Amino acid sequence: MNTKNIRSVFIQVVHKPARKMLIKRGKKARDYFAYCEEVGCDIWGLLKSMKSLSGEPMGLWLPEKYRKAGTSVYVQGVDVALNYRGPVPKGLDTIKLPAADYLMFQGEPFQEENYCEAIVAVQQAMNKYDPAITGRKWCDASPRIQLEPVGKRGYIELRAVKGRGR
Repeated sequence: MNTKNIRSVFIQVVHKPARKMLIKRGKKARDYFAYCEEVGCDIWGLLKSMKSLSGEPMGLWLPEKYRKAGTSVYVQGVDVALNYRGPVPKGLDTIKLPAADYLMFQGEPFQEENYCEAIVAVQQAMNKYDPAITGRKWCDASPRIQLEPVGKRGYIELRAVKGRGR
């Protein structure tokens, strides 16, 4: 058996509290690369400079109820407290998200130049995973979350679930 191409993906349950998100919308983007073409990559620096509940900015695939007409599925933003009253930089919108449980999928550490393969490996594992084995099911009412691909920690995505007492 050839085990050279086998990659581990670690899964854990993460609870996110009710919160606000400051987001930058695109026009038609469905993924990171199209988003950067529309919005530019400078937005990441602005988001990194903001104080976030989660400690870092993220990419999100928004369900329909969080999108404005003529805006993209994929956005980038930061979590802030539900009672956040601070400044909202020009060009950013605020959305409120309810508390939700997520399954966090984390791939193995990778060489920075191999980030595309790391992303694909985690996304394939997530697409094959059946949360029913843990008494849960996917909840597409909450955004899917993508964290920055950082080689030393592995690629991370989160997808909302419901069930198991929630």
